[in-house]
Amino acid sequence: MNGALERRDFHEVLRQVKPEAERLITLYPEKRSALLPILHAFQNVEGWVSPEAMDTAGEMLDLPRSVVESTASFYSLFFRRPVGKYMLQPCRNLSCIINGAYETNAYLRGQLGVGHLETTEDGLFSYEEVECLAACDRAPCMQVNLEFVYDLTPQKIDEMLAAMRAGTYDVAPLPQTVKPARSWHVGPEPMGKSPGARDVPDPNDPGGLGDRTGVAMLERLARDPEPIRVRPTRERLVVDGDAILEAEAGEVERSEH
Repeated sequence: MNGALERRDFHEVLRQVKPEAERLITLYPEKRSALLPILHAFQNVEGWVSPEAMDTAGEMLDLPRSVVESTASFYSLFFRRPVGKYMLQPCRNLSCIINGAYETNAYLRGQLGVGHLETTEDGLFSYEEVECLAACDRAPCMQVNLEFVYDLTPQKIDEMLAAMRAGTYDVAPLPQTVKPARSWHVGPEPMGKSPGARDVPDPNDPGGLGDRTGVAMLERLARDPEPIRVRPTRERLVVDGDAILEAEAGEVERSEH
């Protein structure tokens, strides 16, 4: 896959996307609002949102790469790795399960030889089980490249896959500039978190190792010449604790009288 990435011509992708991206930017009072449609425009040409696409979108909109990538990673319909020509997304929610989706999804996986978030070896199919597609009256259902397929049965699945393999299916395949790997899923980095406070060894433990009460963090805030600014609730106890406690004591005294 790395070799394929090196050989692919992103300049040609940009040539196709740039006019549309420039048009999209003019539609919004603030150009950063065009980020989502521009990412879609790149995916419509490449079949995925590549690192080069994210860098270029950021340059067009004066956004840092971190903002672009965090946006792309939030929306499940942006693929940050190459996917198959047919994205098969059967529903696994309640109405579909009641109407046989457990069996039809298992049959579809068996016919493809892949599981959730995986792509077939030939790069033709990617499989992802999704939540409610809002077509409960035609359950079990699925989407093929976002087009609905209703009333699934093993026979309909066989006919659908055969037509896709023959190139005669009535839903167009996705563009594919790079043959996908087994999975397109991009999981969290193993050490991707950064500490939320200085001198905290573990970002999952607000007080640091050995202090799950959070006292160490409060002491750190007390030493900070510019404590964290948050709304005036108990979270600001370190900043204006006396005023909060006096106000609460006054309320208690008034209620008792």
